Amino acid sequence: QVQLVESGGGLVQPGGSLRLSCAASGDTLDYYGIGWFRQAPGKPREGVSCISRRDGSTYYAESVKGRFTISRDIAKNAMYLQMNSLKPEDTAVYYCAVIAQWKITTVEIWCSVGENDYWGQGTQVTVSS
Repeated sequence: QVQLVESGGGLVQPGGSLRLSCAASGDTLDYYGIGWFRQAPGKPREGVSCISRRDGSTYYAESVKGRFTISRDIAKNAMYLQMNSLKPEDTAVYYCAVIAQWKITTVEIWCSVGENDYWGQGTQVTVSS
């Protein structure tokens, strides 16, 4: 069992930045692919960014490329999402999630489909002036 707790969400003006954190407990993230997903009101959940532990390959949704950066800190057993140049359309509840590494075919398929073994509770990000 892996417990995930997100933090760092909030209200930010367009063009601003936020850094989301996800602290893991119960198991080491070293065995998992890690990802960030989001869901806006009335929209389906989408994969924002994911990392495969096997080869370090990453996936970013087209809408966030060049603005968001995913990272992990194995020593702290944590993962992060640095979000820059935020736009109103980035407003959503953001979730961190992990999947056992052996279940990943490609990071693109995994992140697009969004099936994971464990999920955090979510943190609200609102981009508004």
